[in-house]
Amino acid sequence: MPASVARNLSSLFRPSVVAAASKFSEKLSPSLPPPPPVAGDEALKQCVSLLDDVLSSKTKAEKKKSDESERCEDDVNRLVWGSLGDQSLSSSSCEDSASDISSILCGSEDSDSLCSSDAQELRNEKSYDQNLQVPWFSSLFHSGTSQRHKELSRNRKVNCKNTVSDRCSLLVTKCAEKLGPDATIEVLGRVGRATGLKEYNALIRLCIETGRKTEDEDIAMEQYYKAYQLFSWMKEEGFEIEEQTYGPFLMYLIGMHMKEEFYHFLPLIKDANSFTRFGYYEMLLSIETEDEDKIHELLSEITLEKCGKDLDFRYLVESYLMALCERDRKKELLELLEVVDIAKLSLENIHNILRSLGRLSLQSVAKKFILTSLGDGGESEHISDFICSFTTSMSNLAVVHIILKYKDIHTELEVLPSSSSYERLIKFCIGSREAHLALDVVDQMCEAGFSLSTDTLNSILHACEESSEFCLVHRIYSAVSSCKLKPNSETFRSMISSSVRMKDYVGAYDMLMGLEKVNVKPMPSMYNAIMGGYFREGNHVGGYRVLKEMEKAGVNPDYQTYSYLINNCKREKDIIKYYDRVKSSGLTITKHIFMALINAYANCGKLEKAKKVIFDDGVPAKNINEIRSALLMALASNGKISDALEVYDKVRESGSTVEPKALVSLAEHMESAGQLPRLLQILDELTDPFYWIDGCSRVILYCVRHKDLRSAVDLLKRLKDVFNDDELAGEVLFDEAFSQIVEMEPSGLQLGLDLLQMIKKELKIRPSRKCLDFLLSACASAKDAKSALLIWKEYEMAGLPYNLVTSLKYQDP
Repeated sequence: MPASVARNLSSLFRPSVVAAASKFSEKLSPSLPPPPPVAGDEALKQCVSLLDDVLSSKTKAEKKKSDESERCEDDVNRLVWGSLGDQSLSSSSCEDSASDISSILCGSEDSDSLCSSDAQELRNEKSYDQNLQVPWFSSLFHSGTSQRHKELSRNRKVNCKNTVSDRCSLLVTKCAEKLGPDATIEVLGRVGRATGLKEYNALIRLCIETGRKTEDEDIAMEQYYKAYQLFSWMKEEGFEIEEQTYGPFLMYLIGMHMKEEFYHFLPLIKDANSFTRFGYYEMLLSIETEDEDKIHELLSEITLEKCGKDLDFRYLVESYLMALCERDRKKELLELLEVVDIAKLSLENIHNILRSLGRLSLQSVAKKFILTSLGDGGESEHISDFICSFTTSMSNLAVVHIILKYKDIHTELEVLPSSSSYERLIKFCIGSREAHLALDVVDQMCEAGFSLSTDTLNSILHACEESSEFCLVHRIYSAVSSCKLKPNSETFRSMISSSVRMKDYVGAYDMLMGLEKVNVKPMPSMYNAIMGGYFREGNHVGGYRVLKEMEKAGVNPDYQTYSYLINNCKREKDIIKYYDRVKSSGLTITKHIFMALINAYANCGKLEKAKKVIFDDGVPAKNINEIRSALLMALASNGKISDALEVYDKVRESGSTVEPKALVSLAEHMESAGQLPRLLQILDELTDPFYWIDGCSRVILYCVRHKDLRSAVDLLKRLKDVFNDDELAGEVLFDEAFSQIVEMEPSGLQLGLDLLQMIKKELKIRPSRKCLDFLLSACASAKDAKSALLIWKEYEMAGLPYNLVTSLKYQDP
């Protein structure tokens, strides 16, 4: 970045940065002295020099890595303090920022091994986690778990690409997270380094995110002008402004209905190679702002003659089509289809048009469109894909009817289904959670002489696992054999795992025996699936037998195998034996091994040795937080709450966060009186909705046990807001609160009656049958006929019909 540009950047953002810093300073301490003056040119040169040293430290010899890492940390500390001396940030905040920025610039010692170890970890993490205990009501929210595993997988794949270029982008992002977008731009502007395309993109993205989050129009406008200036500098420096850069910014302006700013920004990208795509954004803006006159004006210029002669104009028309299809503008879409030459449309646009026609249920138009494509010499494979795009977009039909529609249109148009369209249809069934229908399509595909791809086959298996339709594995294994599909090791691991979940160990072993027929090499993960099943059932003999079978087959145990073995040891000498085997095997000792050691020692009553695991020299630094969380869970589940809280406090003091599963476990086992403030603190740390619901229910039960109805009702209010659209899930958690009443006899009855009245009055909720059943049982246990009569009337007011159990309980007092 030229010096003049750097000065402009600094002057543009300094007022807002200083203002924000002063407000933050006032909140922290009104008595603090005024911030130091802004550093002059000497400080600027020093910052540039420091950042140069930091960025070049990765090119040093490997033997000096440790010293460079320390120097990098010091340099970034001085950079943060020196460059932001005019901001009243707390020392801990700046130290955290410096540490994080240093780790990005210097890289991680584990970065080289991340790709190799994490890929196998991710494939097995789900099956390993199944060994852990899960609260009974968490199954209500099981669907969220698989999504988190997918997100975790995607994040780790991104982390594998830990290049210097990536770290520069991460630096900008991390600065923004710690110091805020304005301060980040201020730092880079004052440093005055030449900024690359990735850095510009990151800064523009920060402006977009900040503007999108605010409800203040002035702040939104400020972010617009910042982004505009960044685009101007990009153009001055000769960067090519492509759609991946300007597209998100235009979408931001469209979403914010910033029409004047949209057209003000237009001249900056007129020279872009993809400028014809501007028509897509202009049409989206007109639709979003409901500017019908502008929509009519744009479409009125289109004629068949113009589309045929002018290539750029044809591309512009296609961009209009894309916008109209995306927003399902039926009238305009049909008008435009009358004047465009279908034969000259791109395949992507044809698919978009047919998806829109499917959502609009315009079957006759779609058939005419497909027939026109067929008459223009379209390949049959493409025609079949077009039919699939149309039918799978018909949202008003059930999946089974969509499959029938797919077949009917192929028959009517006398077109044979293609392999690619079959796979599209299968993936649609999987996405609709209809794995059994996906298998029906697989059968039809095999009958047509096509072979299913391995990736799609594995996708069906994973869908069966997520929906707990393990019984479908027999159909899949049969298809693998009869249709001559090409399975890989992951296919067999998944099939064996599903068989084990059904406790069909005979079927699982049959699959192991069938590996040779399809030339698939046996892998540790296949045996681990069987071993994990045995150990979950408490069948230790079966679990250890699997180890012998692995040795017999010449399959070496992996980290997961040893994790299962160590985790299920009943004697200390066995723990030591298997841990020594891990170390001598040459395997990378992963976090799962250390977590298994902690659990094993805790189960053997050796809690002091469990505490010492985290001090092992081999503990990966990147996983120390998860391993500490495992120790916390082990201590809490064994009644050592004070020790668990000590670990919890140490993790928080280090600036890290405790794993959510460990926080829920801690909340579950804290039973002594006076712990509510600590429990509420733990609850506030749970940001994942899945774990927050779990933790909140634990705290509610604690409040009920300790007769703190006020706090219980306040938490129930928060739960009610979360379950606003899910009455069934809400009822389960409300029922559980009343289930505690029965266990608190005889004093629990009055507590239950009081809780019932508070819920009716403050939450405006009628109790469920199960709630009233619990209270009626408490009345029967207390021999309280008067209270039983009150509960009986509650049944009537709630409109709940009587049943035999209710009558018997009512008569019991």
